[in-house]
Amino acid sequence: MIRAWVLLWAFPGTVLGLLVALIALASGGRAKPVDGVLEVAGGLPARLLNKGFPFSGPVMAITLGHVVVGMSELALTQTRLHERAHVRQFERWGGLMLFLYPLAGLWVAMRGFDPYRDNPFERKARVEERIGKV
Repeated sequence: MIRAWVLLWAFPGTVLGLLVALIALASGGRAKPVDGVLEVAGGLPARLLNKGFPFSGPVMAITLGHVVVGMSELALTQTRLHERAHVRQFERWGGLMLFLYPLAGLWVAMRGFDPYRDNPFERKARVEERIGKV
């Protein structure tokens, strides 16, 4: 019952992730479930990740609910611990995460820090990645 609630709570992010996954699949990408998370590699989204975002530049992967989109399967493997931390953040914050993450980046940028590196959600994910939390 709790797992169903967690999936439902994170569902707004997952829906967005599934839409990105469909775009990836339609443009030559691949998808496979890994430990309850849909991992998507390649296609148009991978090219966009490679170009990057204004606040971060290129990124190897991005998490949207229970979907992780990466540049490649190797990128997904290399970022798995970090991205699973973001999955847990979606499980905790639900659809609010879609707003909280960019707002946190804006907040730290307004204080003179890097909106990506110093984003509290990224800092927490890096800590969990270092300690090997799955």
